[in-house]
Amino acid sequence: MQGEKRTLEGRVVSDKMDKTVVVEVDRRYRHRRYKKVVRAVKKYKAHDEENACRIGDLVRIIESRPLSREKRWAVQEILERAG
Repeated sequence: MQGEKRTLEGRVVSDKMDKTVVVEVDRRYRHRRYKKVVRAVKKYKAHDEENACRIGDLVRIIESRPLSREKRWAVQEILERAG
């Protein structure tokens, strides 16, 4: 397990920064006590070296070393283009 980097899939919600995108990762899980399906959404800032991502793209992000105060992920690949 050591050395393996985590990957997540999500939608790009912002591409206004240079070489950075904000990716919204949607997670669904069943509540332990009430058994209701709960939707949890979290936003990650990811490094996009070529500025290739656009709003609405489905992307896979991978864990990386800290690149700035909030940026610890990098875009690995674009799975689906928006539109």
